[in-house]
Amino acid sequence: MKIVLAPDKFKNSLSSLEFCLAVSEGLKSMIPNLEIVKTPLADGGDGTIEVVNYYLNGNEVRVMVNNPFFQSVQAVYLFSKPTKTAFIEMAEASGLKLLSPEDYDCKNATSFGTGEMIADAIAKGSTKIILGIGGSATNDCGIGMASALGYRFLDSNTEEVKPVGTNLSKIEFIDVSKVHPGLHKVDFQVACDVTNPLYGDQGAAYIYAAQKGASWQDIRMLDKGLSDFSKIIEEVFHVNPQSVKGAGAAGGMGIASKVFLKGELKPGIELIKNLAQFDEKIRGADWIITGEGKLDSQTLSGKAIQGVLDSAKAQSIKVAAFCGAIDISNEELTNLGIDYADSVIEKVKSLNDAMENSYNYVKLMAEEFALSFLRKQESI
Repeated sequence: MKIVLAPDKFKNSLSSLEFCLAVSEGLKSMIPNLEIVKTPLADGGDGTIEVVNYYLNGNEVRVMVNNPFFQSVQAVYLFSKPTKTAFIEMAEASGLKLLSPEDYDCKNATSFGTGEMIADAIAKGSTKIILGIGGSATNDCGIGMASALGYRFLDSNTEEVKPVGTNLSKIEFIDVSKVHPGLHKVDFQVACDVTNPLYGDQGAAYIYAAQKGASWQDIRMLDKGLSDFSKIIEEVFHVNPQSVKGAGAAGGMGIASKVFLKGELKPGIELIKNLAQFDEKIRGADWIITGEGKLDSQTLSGKAIQGVLDSAKAQSIKVAAFCGAIDISNEELTNLGIDYADSVIEKVKSLNDAMENSYNYVKLMAEEFALSFLRKQESI
């Protein structure tokens, strides 16, 4: 019997790799001869770099770059020399995590450091770059990143503007004559889990800028800047930014990845599944065991479990979900395509107990699953 383990993390308590170890230990203690395939997953958020490296087996590269306010900071990305693949998280150079909340100021923040990381990866020989664009501190429509790669953004006097959000409306021309010569040799895949347009009431500024330190006055100014700059993008690249789903992701880095990098925007879980060769590895499986910290209505919107369910349904494989907590009804579980579900919260004395002992509880869930389902199947 073949069982595939395909979890996301339990936030702040159990990584997806630890989940795989716990479940494998629990299953094997009940049925030693099981074939178990471990395929830890992530959706592009926290913990993604660990999961990516499980498949890439790359090396950490440390490079000094500019942070959102043009100050020097050390950033880390992964590079696999054999496959010439790099995994770069925008947040390493241009993320809110580098700042104190009182310093958030997206109108004056830049994505320049992200471009520097990309340039370094190209110099190392990357021909494929997976770019995660979550957690950004910026609203510069990616002009900082593009500036670091040789694009020049000029005002009406053909003077180069400082690549920050507050200057977007000043841009009249884009000079592409000095773009990094290695860019066209790289396949960019961009983890993008939102569908927001570039500007407007559902755009980058109105939806996300406030949580990055923008006032209402800033938001209106930034939205106008994105709208004005979109006309320049359309003139130069013949792409209407408002027609691109996810253009407004990460302060406009969505559209920037498409036009400046010729990147392909995909949900994070789909990129990780491709990297894991997930659909091939689950072939012939009897069960897939997945899980995440909380199974709720948001599971339907780009989360790892939804990615698992899509693949399982295509190959008619049963799915079990082991979660920290389950906040949907049994009927909704069935409608999702989940054949068996259990949660840590049903077994614990307290939330603190759940957080501290999640490994043991997940192992226990695997043992109970083996007893209730797998042994029954083995006897048929």
